[in-house]
Amino acid sequence: MSATARILDANANRAREALRVMEDAARFALDDAKLCGRLKSVRHDLREALSDFEPGWLEVNRDTDGDVGTLISQAHETSRVGLVDVVTAAGKRLTEALRVIEETSKTLKPQVARRVEAIRYRAYEAESALHFRMASGRARQWRVCVLLTESLCARPWREVLKAAIGGGADCIQVREPELPDLKLCQRVEGVLAEARQAGVSVIVNDRVDVALAVGADGVHLGREDLGVRDARRLAGRGLIVGASTRGPDEAHAALEGGADYCGVGAIFETSTKEVPPLVGPAAVAAFVEQFPLTPHLAIGGITPDNIARLVEAGAQGVAVCGAVCGAQRPGEVVGLLREAMERSNEATK
Repeated sequence: MSATARILDANANRAREALRVMEDAARFALDDAKLCGRLKSVRHDLREALSDFEPGWLEVNRDTDGDVGTLISQAHETSRVGLVDVVTAAGKRLTEALRVIEETSKTLKPQVARRVEAIRYRAYEAESALHFRMASGRARQWRVCVLLTESLCARPWREVLKAAIGGGADCIQVREPELPDLKLCQRVEGVLAEARQAGVSVIVNDRVDVALAVGADGVHLGREDLGVRDARRLAGRGLIVGASTRGPDEAHAALEGGADYCGVGAIFETSTKEVPPLVGPAAVAAFVEQFPLTPHLAIGGITPDNIARLVEAGAQGVAVCGAVCGAQRPGEVVGLLREAMERSNEATK
């Protein structure tokens, strides 16, 4: 029985299995046909490279019963927190296995080693692309996100915050562009203290550094802010990353860069900030059709009076600022918005 054949066979199986896990994640979890195709191509080319060995040589030297490695395992090998962990582990197995195949093939068929080396570099690239697309793995579909901005609040911001959470907001985005760094950090910490008790997510607008420093759940990036890919490089999987988008092209770019969710808008006219041309409810319908598994927040001028149009378009979540912050009874406004979103959720079941 050939030890070399056993090493090649074990690592070929390991690489193919890992590729299948990664391919299925791209296919079923991300609906990413392009990335799925890249991984499938790597798997196909590995099979072709190994066909240079005599047919059946690897298989007849296989000895599963006599493999002492089957009895050795570590605790972390039997536990995965979520799909991101599954994909991460598969990526590591893939590149390690390819390296073993490459080095071992040099003793028998250098031409196979050269082909596997090229495949290994392609695997690194595909693994990186998949990691960006899997993002943080912590995103969820919020129903009502309140963009908390003190200057727009009709009541003290702490009262608005408590009322919004009491009314059913499941995400608070702190949007305070005028606050200096220290005060912004203190503001986010104050929001976190209130929100965490209720299981409400806290997102910081624009500032990756602040979100990381105070332990917020995530950061939301506008079109003129730090790029999504750069933010993901800084934050790793430590933050949920959202991005403002106007259409499919921007959404594709954001998701490929590692965004967990997309803001879609501006939908209606708003007085809270200057906005580009409105995209209307049709943009939400297009997003839901093209990215059915991706969390989203429709944004821009949304009120209890017009939210029905978004529900009809298939919106599953909204981000609201002026209608809540500027209200004398912000909790009631959030309650109406949340009720509409719950009806939308029921309609899609």
